[in-house]
Amino acid sequence: MIRVLLAEDQAMIREALAALLSFEDDIEVVAQVGRGDEVVRAAEASGPDVALLDIEMPGIDGLTAAAELRRARPQTKIVILTTFGRPGFLRRAMESGVSAFLVKDSPADKLACTIRRVLAGDRVIDPDLAAAALAEGISPLTPRERDVLGASADGATIAQIAQELYLSEGTVRNYLSSCIQKTGARNRTEALRLAEERGWL
Repeated sequence: MIRVLLAEDQAMIREALAALLSFEDDIEVVAQVGRGDEVVRAAEASGPDVALLDIEMPGIDGLTAAAELRRARPQTKIVILTTFGRPGFLRRAMESGVSAFLVKDSPADKLACTIRRVLAGDRVIDPDLAAAALAEGISPLTPRERDVLGASADGATIAQIAQELYLSEGTVRNYLSSCIQKTGARNRTEALRLAEERGWL
């Protein structure tokens, strides 16, 4: 049996995925969690062969959870299953050691097939998404620029960002200015939107 862990914050979708996989004779869902920061603990307790992770989850996001799971249990194959087919997300997923990246509107039978393929050592990536990721190129933002731009969400002030990240206000302004320039935006709100759309955050 292929042992699967499901990480999805929306209970209805998580239960639907579990039900879908239960029809497969060779697949067993051994753990389900609704938060990214519960993934590693659940994996260590249940010993899955494959982990299906959503990107948008409370606690930590699925890409961060994937990187943590990869370090804790390198033998567990990771499949990202998401609504967000963004090239930047795909690139980050590959950097985290993810074996497959599927968007949620993929055909249902493709999920079980993908689980079997990654366990056999394959990488499964939607070809259109892969082509878009190559065309999009690597994120121009440095890790610190991503931190500062991400912290600017929800209308945080320069002072609040500086306090949160233990930086001076002048340094925060410099980072935000660089983010605006690199994304080709007119202001930091637009820079944030563009970076999120491209999967750079």
